[in-house]
Amino acid sequence: MRSKEKNLFNKISSVYALFFKWQMRNYKSILDKAKNDIDLSIHQKVIDVGCGTGALCSVLDEYGFEVTGIEPAEKMIEIARNKASKKIEFVQGNVLHGLPFEDKSFDMAVSSSVAHGLKARERLMMYKEMRRVSRHSVVLIDYNEKRSLIINVAEWLEGGDYFNFIKNVKDELKKQFGAIKLINTGKWSSTYICKISEE
Repeated sequence: MRSKEKNLFNKISSVYALFFKWQMRNYKSILDKAKNDIDLSIHQKVIDVGCGTGALCSVLDEYGFEVTGIEPAEKMIEIARNKASKKIEFVQGNVLHGLPFEDKSFDMAVSSSVAHGLKARERLMMYKEMRRVSRHSVVLIDYNEKRSLIINVAEWLEGGDYFNFIKNVKDELKKQFGAIKLINTGKWSSTYICKISEE
């Protein structure tokens, strides 16, 4: 995340906080739809990259995982620490600067609604870092190719790479991970499940 985006997310963190419980319900629904394909039984330690206010971390905690959330925006981390379980570790950091963890520190690396806001080369950096710290799988929850006018306008205003992301995400992930599993888990969202093969 660049400093411009970090400042934006610091400014709108209180708005995100208002939707914390709704986000939790949404993530529960998504994980319920995807849990058989993710094979949650082999995962114990999970990292949420770009965790925001910690809603996904909270749901993962309820599933019984040992959860770490990492987020560059200070205000988002502050809200996460106030709203989420004290068992969850929240770290301020930026995936684009490298995650401050050893290789294979987690069983699964997840990220929600982060990739579409990054440029193509930044997404590649993110995928590589998530792969580096994960033993079994990398899971992205993000937009699919279905579009709405409101999303188009909001993402254009945000200035991310949404339009290229939805056009190229499947190819980008296949190049990085090989085969991927895609599950439509919402009207405009999909869960992209990338298995990490033993090397």
